[in-house]
Amino acid sequence: MGLFSKKPALRTPLDGVDTVLADLDGVVYAGPGALPYAVESLNRAAESARLGYITNNASRTDASVAEHLTSLGLTVAASDVVTSPQAAMRLLSEMVPAPATILVVGGDGLIDELQKAGYTPTRSAEDSPAAVVQGFAPEVAWTDLAEAAFALKLPEEEGGIPWIATNTDWTIPRERGVAPGNGTLVSAVHTAIGRLATVAGKPEVPIFEEAKARFDAKNTLFIGDRLDTDILGAVRAGIGSALVLTGIDRPKHVLAAPEGSRPTYILSDLRELHQPYPAATQKDDVHWVNQAAVRVVGGDVEIIAEGDAQIDLLRAGASAIWASGTPVFVLNVPERLYDDPFHRP
Repeated sequence: MGLFSKKPALRTPLDGVDTVLADLDGVVYAGPGALPYAVESLNRAAESARLGYITNNASRTDASVAEHLTSLGLTVAASDVVTSPQAAMRLLSEMVPAPATILVVGGDGLIDELQKAGYTPTRSAEDSPAAVVQGFAPEVAWTDLAEAAFALKLPEEEGGIPWIATNTDWTIPRERGVAPGNGTLVSAVHTAIGRLATVAGKPEVPIFEEAKARFDAKNTLFIGDRLDTDILGAVRAGIGSALVLTGIDRPKHVLAAPEGSRPTYILSDLRELHQPYPAATQKDDVHWVNQAAVRVVGGDVEIIAEGDAQIDLLRAGASAIWASGTPVFVLNVPERLYDDPFHRP
């Protein structure tokens, strides 16, 4: 190596990526408004990669989602949006061919996809539906859950009808805070009938396979704000992932992430998609990210150097804790690692 050779430039999370897939709630927006830096960062990403959106939220159509994103300053067509109802239709077609009557618990997003697929939606178990498809909508009421329970009272192994849930997100971010998501509503039906739903959306693979096929993706990066759905789903689908700390999951969740739910990248916000990403390095038992350094000794997590940025300290802490193979709940973790200056709704 020459005397004045330079070290290779650090790669950004977007280097070599041909398709960027982004979750919506907690990544692009919280409620109707865009999150800081999200729109400009995604527009810049679209200059070098195909940009698509994946959402577990079944309450809206792909066209209405595209309209909302366009109003925020993005350029989005309905075909750029992959929804959990679309993934649910893929599963439903394998179980119950169209045409058939399907009981719907949910909103316009589900109704629209059912009709496009050739099914007849109903809200009543008295219409002898061939299956139940359940997704989130703010207007879902107890009466809707009761109709699903009535239709699903017979176990499937005894001749009962299939039950597909678009997703099982326990929570959903809103402008005023965190609210119950579709998982809580699916759980209510499950509690009543003792059956489990087949899930179409994240963290299951069908929604990712739909997106990869639609966008002809070869080297994909998926951006999400939840470890248990977004990152777990990306890992299962075999694609790279970035967790952005603008939504649900916080530093304490990152440090506790189990194997299989660990992101390729940890980002403060979407500006860091375009910044050199510092890979963690290890010297002896110390894990370094830039000037931040953390190690695990026995049952103690030790901060050797705080560094210049909280995100680097979090990345170093995650690297050390994940490499230790020890569950975080049995470790003594300094409160400093849990500091959370990152934006959230």
